[in-house]
Amino acid sequence: MATAATKSASAKRRKRRLQQFVWEGKDNRGKTVKGDHDAPNAEFVKATLRRQGIRPTRIRKKSKPLFTIKRPIKSKDITFATRQMATMIGAGIPVAQSIDSLARGHENPSMQELLTSVRQDVESGTSLSDALSRFPVHFDRLYTALVSAGEQSGTLDILLDKIAIYKEKMEAIKSKIRAALLYPSAVLTVAVVVVAILLLFVIPAFENLFQNFGSDLPTLTRWIVDLSHWFQANWWFFFLILIGSIVGSVFFYRRSEKAQFFFDRVVLKLPIFGVVIKKAIIARFSRTLSTMFGAGVPLVDALETVALATGNRVYHNGVMEVRSEVSTGRSLEVSMADSKLFPAMVLQMVGSGEEAGELELMLMKVAEFFEREVDDAVAALASLIEPVMIVMLGVIVGTIVIAMYLPIFKLAAVF
Repeated sequence: MATAATKSASAKRRKRRLQQFVWEGKDNRGKTVKGDHDAPNAEFVKATLRRQGIRPTRIRKKSKPLFTIKRPIKSKDITFATRQMATMIGAGIPVAQSIDSLARGHENPSMQELLTSVRQDVESGTSLSDALSRFPVHFDRLYTALVSAGEQSGTLDILLDKIAIYKEKMEAIKSKIRAALLYPSAVLTVAVVVVAILLLFVIPAFENLFQNFGSDLPTLTRWIVDLSHWFQANWWFFFLILIGSIVGSVFFYRRSEKAQFFFDRVVLKLPIFGVVIKKAIIARFSRTLSTMFGAGVPLVDALETVALATGNRVYHNGVMEVRSEVSTGRSLEVSMADSKLFPAMVLQMVGSGEEAGELELMLMKVAEFFEREVDDAVAALASLIEPVMIVMLGVIVGTIVIAMYLPIFKLAAVF
C-alpha cells in the first residue's frame, strides 16, 4: 500500500510539472497541421508527434499574456460544466477526457485552471469525488456526496445531470429573491443620496434667501434648516456610522453563530419579505433532501448536508435537531413537526411519502409547489413594492421642497 501511494504521489508530481507547447508540422500528405500538447519538454512533444506520423517543424512553449484579468468562477459556470460532463460521460467518454475537453473549451481561464487540476488528480488515480472535494468553494458537500454515490452505483452521468438540474433550480430561486430585494435597496440608496444633496447644497442656498425676508420662518422650514446645519457639520459622522453599521453587521454575521442566528431570525420575521424567504428555504430543503435521498444517500447523512444548504441559521439548527431525532429512530415527519419550522402541508406530504415508500417523489412535489409559490410571491411583491417606494421617496423629497417654499408663500400672502 505504501508503494502504491508513493507511486501515485510521484505520478501526481510528474503530471503537475507538465508544460503547454504549441507546435506546427507536416502530416503524411504534406499538409500543414497545428496544435498544442501538454508535455514535460519539447523532445517529448517531438517524439509523440512522430509516432502520430507528423513531422514537426516548430515547437515552442505556449506564451502567457503579460496582463491577465482572472474572471471569478460563477455558479452558472459550474452548472454548465456539470451538464456537459454528464452528457459526455453518458456518451461513453472517459471522465478524465471529458474534463480535459471542458477545460480546453471553456473561455474562463480560472475555470480552465480548476478543471485542469481536477483532471490531473483523476488521471493520477484519485476518484472524481475526492478530486472535487479539494475545491469546497465550488463543489460543496452536496455536490461531492452525489458524485461519490454516482461513482459507487455506476450512474455518474445520471447523478451529474441531477446536480445540474438542482443547481439551476437553486440559482433561479436565488435570482428571484435578489430581484425582490434589489429594487427597494436601490430606491433607498437614491433617497439617501438625494436627501444628502438637498441638505448640503440646496437648503443653504434657500437659507441665504430667507435671511432677507426679515420675518420668522415657519416651524417646518426651521426644522429642515436646523437639520441642514447639523448635516453640514456632521455629514462625515453620519456616513461613517452608516458604513460602519453595514460593515460591522457583515463582520459579526460571518464570525459569530449567535449573530447569524439573530439576523436570520429577524429576516424570517420581516413583513412580506420574511414569508418569501421562508418559502424559498423550504423549497431548497425539499429539493436538496429529495435529490440526495434519491441518489441513495442515507437519510441521516443527507440531513446534515441539507442543513448547510438551507442558508439560514435558524433552519440549519432546526434541521440538525431533526437529524438527531431521526438518528434515534423517530420518523422524519414527527421530527420535523417538533421543530415547528415547517407548514402542515409539508408535514402531511412527508408523512405520506414515508408511509408509501415514496419520500423522494413527495419531497420533489413539495419543492415544486414552493418554487411556484416563490415565483408568485416575488411577482406580487414587485408590483406592490414599486408604488410604495415611489410614494415614500416622493413624501421625503416633497416634504423638504414644501418646507423651502413655505416662507415664499407666507411672504406672498403679506403682500
